Amino acid sequence: MDLLGQVANGFAVALTPVNLLYCFIGVFIGTLVGVLPGIGPISAMSLLLPVTLSGTPESGIIMMAGIYYGSMYGGSTTSILVNIPGEATSVVTCLDGHQMAKQGRAGPALGIAAFGSFIAGTAAVVGLMVIAPFLAGFAVAFGPAEMFSLMILGLVIVTFLTQGSMLKSLLMASAGVVLGLIGLDSITAQPRLTFDRIELYDGIGLVPVVMGLFGVAEVLTNIEQGVKRTITNTKISNLLPNKEDWQRSAGPIGRGTVLGFFLGIIPGGGAVIAAFASYALEKRISKTPERFGKGAIEGVAGPEAANNSAAGGAFIPLLTLGIPPNVVMALLLGAFVIHNIQPGPLLMVQRPDLFWGVITSMYIGNVMLLVLNLPLIGMWVQLLRLPYNILFPMILLFTVIGVFASSNNVFDLYVMLAFGLIGYLTRKLGYEAAPLVLAFVLGAIMENKLRTALIISAGDLTTFFKKPISAICLAIAAIMLLMPLIPQLRRKREAVALEDGNN
Repeated sequence: MDLLGQVANGFAVALTPVNLLYCFIGVFIGTLVGVLPGIGPISAMSLLLPVTLSGTPESGIIMMAGIYYGSMYGGSTTSILVNIPGEATSVVTCLDGHQMAKQGRAGPALGIAAFGSFIAGTAAVVGLMVIAPFLAGFAVAFGPAEMFSLMILGLVIVTFLTQGSMLKSLLMASAGVVLGLIGLDSITAQPRLTFDRIELYDGIGLVPVVMGLFGVAEVLTNIEQGVKRTITNTKISNLLPNKEDWQRSAGPIGRGTVLGFFLGIIPGGGAVIAAFASYALEKRISKTPERFGKGAIEGVAGPEAANNSAAGGAFIPLLTLGIPPNVVMALLLGAFVIHNIQPGPLLMVQRPDLFWGVITSMYIGNVMLLVLNLPLIGMWVQLLRLPYNILFPMILLFTVIGVFASSNNVFDLYVMLAFGLIGYLTRKLGYEAAPLVLAFVLGAIMENKLRTALIISAGDLTTFFKKPISAICLAIAAIMLLMPLIPQLRRKREAVALEDGNN
């Protein structure tokens, strides 16, 4: 079937009443968690992961995807009105968006953020439709050795691009791999790291782990720190940007869309890096860079387009290679696995209804988001006044209900609480949870690919270096691991030279 036929089939799936409802629920919740600071898409998707079990795989994945790209829209509202990013991807929007609000131009800032997000999100879906089938066809040639090496590269990139220490990120990724191996050996069926607990024979569940690391830990962190919110007292009007605003924003939206899409595809890249890169690009090429940080609308349009485009691009490696490029996609991979579906190059052939249904639902979701973000600005502003002492107990209640409903096992509640404390302590110590979750999801898959490759090659480890794609991935991973050591070696060499000179 040609591309147009596949797209038509996808719309037939996405436009069914139940899938439309799940799409609306997803984008609405996504906008909500984007608006409310301190929650974010990871926590929301963790809470709602058990809900995907109640319906078809198409409905569940469509809803989870809607939460992700919906949160990109909602995050701009708090950045502009409160100067607190509702989502990490909207940090840059604070710089100029809040200055515009203080100057009485909150309406155009919110409007260009919504329109820029819609344009970029729609363009990203088009790019996803065009590139995904081509990449899936190419990925069919990937064997176990190539897949293992590609996953190693993805994990290294994520640890390399984390904000904190790379060593700490590597430790968290290593812990995630070990946690992913708990349970029965996939080949010999021997129990590993179970400590004679029958509950661990099936391994640790993804739902209690992510709910603990992101839901419970988020609540504990925010209760300790507290978040003071002062909403800008300005009348929100003129949501439709004028001609001058569009002239200033058209270029940044276009550049942000392209830049964000390709950064979203790269493992570890993601929407946060895309937003920062877009802002830096616009400031560099601007004829009046001194305007940035003082209410330049380009500083809102570019990053908001970039983060929404990156959200669409992130689906490409997940759907075509079965490799999540970030922790949010790792949760989506978990949703696929819960339904016993393996995303990857064969997904288009085995489940074309799911593949194209999810992609086309993103068209519909972007239209819904445009409707939700412009006329309902007043409602989102009122939600910003919701006290945290009401919000956080509700989050904890939903985490308990969600974990228990997913397995009907009290043991999973203990797992969630344990990982909640672990998540809280790791944040205090400067460790990021994202590498752990990504490695946890990929751990069992990586082990399976590693052992399959070794079985095929009769135990020959050089098989990973004989295959060009595998060798290139491992070489890049090795270079990225060694790069942080180069400045240390240079400083040590300079210190030795200086000591010799003094002697």
